[in-house]
Amino acid sequence: MKALVKTAQGFGNLEVQDKHVPEPGRDQVKIEVKYAGICGSDIHTYEGHYKVGVPVTLGHEFSGEVVSVGEGVTEFQVGDRVTSETTFYICGECAYCKSGDYNLCNHRKGLGTQQDGGFTKFLVARKESVHKLPENVDFQSAAMTEPLACTYHAVAKTEINQGDVVVVIGPGPIGLLTAQVVKSKGATVIITGLTNDKVRLDKAKELGIDYTVNTQEQDIKELVNSLTDGYGADVVFECSGAVPAAKQALDLLRKKGQYGQVGLFAKPEISFDLEKIIQKEIRVVGSRSQKSADWEPSLELMNNGSVNAKSLVTHEYTIQDWDAAYQAIKSGEAIKVLLTPVE
Repeated sequence: MKALVKTAQGFGNLEVQDKHVPEPGRDQVKIEVKYAGICGSDIHTYEGHYKVGVPVTLGHEFSGEVVSVGEGVTEFQVGDRVTSETTFYICGECAYCKSGDYNLCNHRKGLGTQQDGGFTKFLVARKESVHKLPENVDFQSAAMTEPLACTYHAVAKTEINQGDVVVVIGPGPIGLLTAQVVKSKGATVIITGLTNDKVRLDKAKELGIDYTVNTQEQDIKELVNSLTDGYGADVVFECSGAVPAAKQALDLLRKKGQYGQVGLFAKPEISFDLEKIIQKEIRVVGSRSQKSADWEPSLELMNNGSVNAKSLVTHEYTIQDWDAAYQAIKSGEAIKVLLTPVE
């Protein structure tokens, strides 16, 4: 089978290779991939900013159909429509594993990072990570369960009440999903972007987000103050991974506001205004990936229509067309790109 493999660290080093079709071991499920989403971290990996266990087949956002199961698997059968968490291996013994925080296990191995992922035709996943798709969730939407679960995980780390004013900075796929999750909690949601984010900001309007702001043309602080009697936003989620956005977020928050860092920065060391955090008593929370408890609620948000993930898909390519997919993303033309396997 063909697979899109990161062969070495550094920029590029991504090529389509022939790989053996994997077979499920004990407690494993073999999945035929239907769609696999390109994540921002895949872009960082391609560009050499994010290290994975090379060589490895990338792709950790995917949906598919069960084609066989290993010994000990009774929860799934051939033909089940499924998606899977990224967790492939955990130690099972540390405090984080015992609390269900698998994303924090020091020994964790993930699909598409240390274990072959979804940019291919077939993969194997551990049965504990596999989830059946609800009736109203199609394969395209399901391929975005993982990024949706990441945003659900981030939102769950904050307290959002009916009528709160929440700002989401960055209208990429993660920002657009975060905005929809926050909206489902009854908040008034503002999503911000730049001039070259027009396609994404227009999509936010289409999705029913309350306010869409091009910060190069409109004063976001003025809008926030007008909606909050000058107090500032209750919560800000930084979803762009841009240093200026992190600085802006702290400025927009009210005293005792909450800051959620969701976006990944190209370089981890950034200038951060700790004085604002101190003087405004801001609560800062980081959010890494997702955990098992985030998946079923995320699937239900898509199933009941609270989140429209499929509408974010603007482009589809085969795994052999990586270069075209990459260009579509980097140009700002695409919102969400899905890859399909080839024989």
